[in-house]
Amino acid sequence: MRDGGLDILVAGRYRLLEELGRGGMGVVWRAHDELLDRPVAVKEILFPSNADTERQRRLCRLLTREARSMARLRHLGVVAVFDVLVAGGRPWMVMELVEAPNLQQIIDEHGPLDPREVAEIGRQLLSVLRAAHTEGMLHRDVKPSNVLIHPDGRVVLTDFGLAIDLDDAEPRLLECSPAYVSPEQAFNQPLTEASDLWSLGATLYTAVDGKAPYRRAGALASMLAVLTDDYLPPRHAGPLRPVIDGLLRKDPEKRLTASQAGRLLDRMGHTGPRMLKLFRSARTVART
Repeated sequence: MRDGGLDILVAGRYRLLEELGRGGMGVVWRAHDELLDRPVAVKEILFPSNADTERQRRLCRLLTREARSMARLRHLGVVAVFDVLVAGGRPWMVMELVEAPNLQQIIDEHGPLDPREVAEIGRQLLSVLRAAHTEGMLHRDVKPSNVLIHPDGRVVLTDFGLAIDLDDAEPRLLECSPAYVSPEQAFNQPLTEASDLWSLGATLYTAVDGKAPYRRAGALASMLAVLTDDYLPPRHAGPLRPVIDGLLRKDPEKRLTASQAGRLLDRMGHTGPRMLKLFRSARTVART
């Protein structure tokens, strides 16, 4: 399937046009659904060259689990899944194509965001997380690079590849992003809805300050910081500071609940659909 450039037709229907993003599991393509004549995003699993049969099967299960998790959530802040198919001996996932940069790209290009814009992002992400938690699901990988910001103000949480059911919420630490994991996850303890809320707090901190509160030089150092260090107060959080502080409490029992965080965010008002018009020219990205 790789010999002949980008003019590749998957399953006789989805024509791959351009690579949009690449990650640990595979690559996401901009593609065209030739049957329905519409643009789509297609996620392809890439097997490492040294992957044995069991590793390949595990990657296939992860993609299937991600597709099922996303399909369970009918929410504007979740990319719609159109199809899962097998071609070339591995699964592919066909999704809605969201023309938007991710939050990390926006921060890298433009610097820290205004607290009111971040509050709107937080409000929409919180809505997605509440919908997931209502379905008995933990996302487990909330971070800026998994948040797409559409120019019309729509905020989309991507990459449900690590999502798990709450009744199976045992941590799998090595799969997650160290700078955004909760203390209970770093302690290898069972996870709850509060664990996703911690990651949301770290994401909001990053958006207003330009860097993650516990990012250090290396994964192990970042996890140790989560466990033992206090974060530096965000310099530009303004009225968003109580939300960030409340979500980043190390004890999950003392952490803000989704309802409490939502009320605080609502007090900051709504910025409306033109929230991030500054970033209309930012390039499109799809996370893997």
